[in-house]
Amino acid sequence: MEKVTIATVARRAGVSRQTVSNVLNTPDVVREETRERVREAIAELGYRVNQAARQMRTGRSRLIAVRIEPANDGINGSVLDRFLHGLTDAAGLAGYRVMLYTAAGDDDEIATYEELLSAYDLDAFVLTSTHHGDPRTSWLAGRDIPFVTFGRPWGAPDTHSWVDVDNASGTTAATERLLATGHRRIGFLGWPAGSGVGDARREGWARALGAAHLLGSSAGVEDGVDTGAAAARGLLAAEPDTTALVCASDSLALGALEAAREMGRDCAVIGFDDTAVARAIGLTSVSQPLAEAAGRCMDLLRELLDGRAPSAPTHVLLPPSLVLRQTA
Repeated sequence: MEKVTIATVARRAGVSRQTVSNVLNTPDVVREETRERVREAIAELGYRVNQAARQMRTGRSRLIAVRIEPANDGINGSVLDRFLHGLTDAAGLAGYRVMLYTAAGDDDEIATYEELLSAYDLDAFVLTSTHHGDPRTSWLAGRDIPFVTFGRPWGAPDTHSWVDVDNASGTTAATERLLATGHRRIGFLGWPAGSGVGDARREGWARALGAAHLLGSSAGVEDGVDTGAAAARGLLAAEPDTTALVCASDSLALGALEAAREMGRDCAVIGFDDTAVARAIGLTSVSQPLAEAAGRCMDLLRELLDGRAPSAPTHVLLPPSLVLRQTA
């Protein structure tokens, strides 16, 4: 079998070898259409960068680390799995490899950083699940270790580059959909106050109702199907006029559907995250552009590692989309 080289890729994509090299090393200087054509050729041909030669040339390991989250109820835990899949794809196209690790909490994760950095020649980290008072970013920044986050620094100064999804706009779109279909009493099932993502998702619901000069009731519970069912039962019993629920997750939405069915209530339900379960049961849900988010994280990380990052941190906020199905 003929060895696949940069020249092979260039011929397949109809570009020069320098253009292929630019796509691999400095993609921002190549037009998006050309980048996609080259990346398609790379995927079709199965081209792999010679990592040993590149490491000798650049002095880098081409290895980045990211935490893998616990499965929890197996529904919304799959969201970050999809992000990790996208990050692995984007890293591979850029000639990097992803190392996964687990951690039970912030302190455990920081201890894991020290272990990994002493055992491996890591180039950088991608952090997920950012939250108020997150100590991980300051630990890495204080040691000049390159990183980007999938999630903004909730309540903290924007001192590092991040990519996030506009959670509030997602629940605004969900609520506006329900308003457009005639609902006037729309409740919200979310998480306890203090969660950056959860608070943003509640804010989007409240914003849409406020714009329509309407009120609605909300409940904040720990994420899960059973907790969602219990919260929905309480809200629907206390608010008999409620005909629709916007939920902060598909797990909560699944519980809400179960509660409404048990109570014999005709209640529209919209979830968030567009998980496989949502697709299987016909749940209308807000979908996050996880593959795009992963690709943008990788782009920002490469700018940092290549010394091409702007003087101020870069912040990327991506819009989600509403996927309409039978429940709303």
